[in-house]
Amino acid sequence: MSDHELRVSKIRNGTVIDHVAAGQALNVLAILGIDGSEGEGVSIGMNVPSDRLGRKDVVKVEDRELSQSEVEVLSLIAPEASINIIRDYDVVEKSRVDRPDTVTGLLSCPNRNCITNDNEPIASKFGVVADGVRCAYCGDIVRDDIAAHLDVQS
Repeated sequence: MSDHELRVSKIRNGTVIDHVAAGQALNVLAILGIDGSEGEGVSIGMNVPSDRLGRKDVVKVEDRELSQSEVEVLSLIAPEASINIIRDYDVVEKSRVDRPDTVTGLLSCPNRNCITNDNEPIASKFGVVADGVRCAYCGDIVRDDIAAHLDVQS
């Protein structure tokens, strides 16, 4: 199979998340809350050749378009990703993820003593730093496995 052959079939409607760093596709699914129980059609290409990244992952999710908050969290683990919205087999919208300066209410702080984990009416807030996110309240930094800190109550 040559590097330019289609490895996964086209989808009729949904979202294609391209240019994800190699090895991050499963974290993308975790961020999107996709575990196979909802019945979404999902196709994943992992460690496929990429001119821009060398190797990349690609995630295709049928019949689902991403929310802005999902794209923001996605940008934390896949800063080079592009989002393609597909309708009737055509790309109708194409955009690159844009890393925000802050992320509010989407992630939980790993510090059990942080005020955001003390049943206070306070939303988590993280500043985006070069190698992860930093809690605005206690200063803890999450560098690895940001998907594990996704606040599923949001």
